[in-house]
Amino acid sequence: MTRSQVSLRPAEVADALFLAELWADSLRRTDLQEQVADLEVVIKSAADSPEQRLLVAEHDGEPAGAVYLRVATVSPINLEPVVQALSPHVLPAYRRRGIGRTLMESAVAYAEELGVAHVMTAADSGSRDANRFMARLALAPQATVRVAATALVRSKIEAQRPGAGRGLTSRQRGQVLAARRSLRRKESQAEA
Repeated sequence: MTRSQVSLRPAEVADALFLAELWADSLRRTDLQEQVADLEVVIKSAADSPEQRLLVAEHDGEPAGAVYLRVATVSPINLEPVVQALSPHVLPAYRRRGIGRTLMESAVAYAEELGVAHVMTAADSGSRDANRFMARLALAPQATVRVAATALVRSKIEAQRPGAGRGLTSRQRGQVLAARRSLRRKESQAEA
């Protein structure tokens, strides 16, 4: 029995369609042609930058996964350098063959090469397997990232403003107004 080989190589512009399919859930919501065009820009940018790497993992010569690596800071207010391993994904048909481990190993090697003390990644909150995999590699949760449409957040903020009805139903609002009218009548009768 021959052992299959996993290898890594820098992404090329010709990989854009593969990456669009691999990262479909992570890309902006647009048509496939625009996603491919976006990824061509990302591939070229990574190739031209000493602080970025976009790697494709191959299994027996076939593209099977990818990861985008970049040097950044932990956050805009925590300036400690970190290597971010963004979107380490493996095609479902190639899982459990060491490809994910190889992708994360590339992040560690990149951090070691640059003298960076920490590696950071993110896993889909709904992916139990991905989160367990990252935990087995000693990557602990640091934060919860939450995302929503701007218009939706605006509507929720407006609904929570003081005097915004506090979420009362129209029936409850009517009862409150009726109680206020009744109270005013009693007060005006008492003054007369």
